[in-house]
Amino acid sequence: MQGEESLVRRAQQHDQTALTRIYEENFDKIYRYIVLKIGDRIEAEDMTQQVFLNAFKSISSYKPKGSPFSSWLFRIAHNQIVDYLRRKSKRATVPLEETLAGGGTDPGLEAERKLTIEQLALAAKKLTKAQQEVISLRFAGELSVSQVAKVMGKSEGAIKALQHSAILSLRKILAAG
Repeated sequence: MQGEESLVRRAQQHDQTALTRIYEENFDKIYRYIVLKIGDRIEAEDMTQQVFLNAFKSISSYKPKGSPFSSWLFRIAHNQIVDYLRRKSKRATVPLEETLAGGGTDPGLEAERKLTIEQLALAAKKLTKAQQEVISLRFAGELSVSQVAKVMGKSEGAIKALQHSAILSLRKILAAG
C-alpha cells in the first residue's frame, strides 16, 4: 500500500511515469469488469479508456480513505457503466456485433471465446444487481473480498454470502441453458 500511495502522489503531480504505471497495472482488471457488465468488448475498451481519462483528470481530488486506489477506479467504472446502460435503454436495441475482432487469430477460437463471454454476460444478467456487482468485482476486476466490501459498502461476510449465492445461481442458469 505504501508503494501505491507514493505512486498516486506522483501521479497527482502529473508524473507521466506514475500515470503510465497506474494505467498499466489496472487496465486489464477495469476492462474485464466493464466487459462482463455490458457484454460488448469494443465498447468496453472505449469505456475503459474513458475511465482512465476521467481518473487522471480528477486525480488531484483523490484522497485515500483506507482502501486501495483501484477501488476509486472501480467506482468511476461503475458510474460509467450505469450511465452507459441508462443511455442504451433509451435507444432502440442494437443486435450484438457480428464481426470477429482481432485479425490474425483463429476465427473459430475467437467465435467460441466471444460466445462464452456473451453466454456468461447473459447468465449474469439473471442475477440480482448485488450478485452481479460482486461477481464482476471479484472475478473480472480481481478484487479481494475486503476490497469488494469497501467498494460496495458491505461487510466481508455479506460479500462472501453474495458471492456464494451468485456462483450457485450462475451454475444453475448455465446448466439449464
